[in-house]
Amino acid sequence: MKASLLPSRARAGSSAVARLTAELRANGITDARVLEVMAHVPRPQFVDGSWQTEAWKNKPLPIGSAQTISQPFVVALMTQLLLAGGPRRQVLEIGTGSGYQTAVLAELVECVFSVERIRSLSESARRRLRALGYRNIHCGYADGTDGWSVHGAYDGIIVTAAAAAVSPSLLAQLVPGGRLVVPVGGGEIQQLRVIDRGPTGFTSRDVAAVNFVPLLGGRA
Repeated sequence: MKASLLPSRARAGSSAVARLTAELRANGITDARVLEVMAHVPRPQFVDGSWQTEAWKNKPLPIGSAQTISQPFVVALMTQLLLAGGPRRQVLEIGTGSGYQTAVLAELVECVFSVERIRSLSESARRRLRALGYRNIHCGYADGTDGWSVHGAYDGIIVTAAAAAVSPSLLAQLVPGGRLVVPVGGGEIQQLRVIDRGPTGFTSRDVAAVNFVPLLGGRA
């Protein structure tokens, strides 16, 4: 069962949250569910204390281990694209990071499986999400480049790092009607790609230019 929305402390009286919501809407985030959750999930709690005053701004922030928490617009866009393809019950996230995208997903789908290759990030995200009351998230410390097949197949998959190419293993872990949202490309700028699994195969389209850290294998 998906988590209920967190207490309203994240939004109450916050002009910074209102400004962010207005910026997301102005840049094409139209799904009311996504806008509600983006205003509700407390982004400051997903960054170190020194960065919390910046957390409601529409920009990526460092989270350690040479990783970042994604720009809120990118989180909202990827989430909106995933949901636009149809109902999502079980979603895989590759790259837990701080757990922010994980929390956003958990407010909108029944169950989230999230895998992270950096032990320190995986453990801190697990503790943070637990403390925030999420009970529909399953975190794993593993190499996620080929997905997390033990829990698949999935209605949706989101990859939060740039893949040089889309792994066939990821595609195989989508149910018919499932959707993969993934940044693809080996350079500084990648393309955010949406791949749908139809009854006779896969279709894909590139949506926007994005900038993500590279998707790496192994564990750290």
